[in-house]
Amino acid sequence: MYCSNRTNLISLIFVPWLVSEAVQLHPISSYLIAWLGSFFIFYLTIISPQRCIPEDIPIYAQVMRPIILVQVIFAGFMCCTSIFYFLNHTGFYPDDRTENSFFETEDTELLAKCQRLCLLAHCSIATGIISRIKADIQLRYKLTTAGLRPFLQIGILAYTAALLAELHPSLYQLTLPLRCISCASGAYLLIKGMVGKKVFPAVFGGTLFLLHLLSSTLTGYKENIIVNIIVLASIGFAYYRKWVIALAVPLLVTLTYVLPTFTIVFRKQSWEHHQSREEARAQAYQTLTDETKTPFIEKNSLDFLTHRLSEIGMFMTFVRNVPLWNPYSMQALENAVLVFVPRFFWDSKPSMEELAMERVYTAGVANRSSAVSAKTRPVVDGYLFGGSVGIFIYMLLYGVLAQSICNYAEQNFGGYPLGCIIIFNSVFQPLWRGNAFEFLLNNIVYGWLLMICIHKILLMTNTLVSNHENNPHNAIL
Repeated sequence: MYCSNRTNLISLIFVPWLVSEAVQLHPISSYLIAWLGSFFIFYLTIISPQRCIPEDIPIYAQVMRPIILVQVIFAGFMCCTSIFYFLNHTGFYPDDRTENSFFETEDTELLAKCQRLCLLAHCSIATGIISRIKADIQLRYKLTTAGLRPFLQIGILAYTAALLAELHPSLYQLTLPLRCISCASGAYLLIKGMVGKKVFPAVFGGTLFLLHLLSSTLTGYKENIIVNIIVLASIGFAYYRKWVIALAVPLLVTLTYVLPTFTIVFRKQSWEHHQSREEARAQAYQTLTDETKTPFIEKNSLDFLTHRLSEIGMFMTFVRNVPLWNPYSMQALENAVLVFVPRFFWDSKPSMEELAMERVYTAGVANRSSAVSAKTRPVVDGYLFGGSVGIFIYMLLYGVLAQSICNYAEQNFGGYPLGCIIIFNSVFQPLWRGNAFEFLLNNIVYGWLLMICIHKILLMTNTLVSNHENNPHNAIL
């Protein structure tokens, strides 16, 4: 049943946050209630009878819509991963970097407060998404072909366009969304080819996806590899639910174990020792297969879970210093105005990286002399705008924007498969996890322009046509 009572659902979403606030004098209990609260929200919004999810297609076939994919990734990263920091903080598995202990009440209270703020952000983004969900998406345009040909064409064109965009510095920011479109198209062709027992789409899509996966191992970033796997798993979930569920946990454990060491070795060999990316990757593989490196690998994995997977430690520093030592600030909003000025017209345009890092330095999160890049995430920027009120407003608008863009993409690209899976989750992939406000606004503005351009091209090539009948959305899975 689609959203029998939207207001009641939204009211229930905020219950865990209110309870965690009520017991804040008991920081351990407050933290645990706030942490478990995110799982309660997942249940309410995705599984429970009160959920607000369209029934145009089965729920297992629409996991890439914002209420599921964006919410789970964003809140999972922002709220749920802090448990490893908490366990380390309370002495469950202390390491040589641990500065706090179970008995340092002040730091425990701060940790609980930050978890409550993260839960508030989760409540807000879920509310924003739910407020814009529609029972039926009225399609303005539809695909002229119901088969896989459009996805084959889009995958090839996006891959070619990404290669061309890399050749010109001013177009480089289009490379990532174009590559994401190509990767998602390849994954979709692979899964659909396997389901329909069509050899060519499966082989072509698998090859295209594998090219992107191998390319992601040459970047030195864990996230690029993980994103490709998430895309494949999310698309495959509609058809191979048991396999995806069965493989999810062991694959997650394996990635958590190997990726931290893989990226550390890769970056050291490539970035510091200036080896080729292929040589650096080979050295990383060799390290992972060397039995004598097991303690090194385990230490990196534990350090990743505790101090880098979750950014609550950085958030605690912001909350400790703002507004006590530094006032709330609209600096990020002021910086974002510069996004709309192309560097072509302003040669001396300030670096967005430097501007975003300025508030990190001001809050004492990082030292100016260090080479670390610790840009803020949306929950931190919301807090810097105005504390808990700033978080509530920012994340509410974040959820509204994410669902609104997805609605627009589905309406104008023929429904869920192309509109949501390929366009929304590729062009606007930064919404999955968020970024510093300046970068996020840049991603959205130029992503919107790219989406409009792609739409015009698909109309010109007769891949999309106007849907004069304006039929209700019936996605072709």
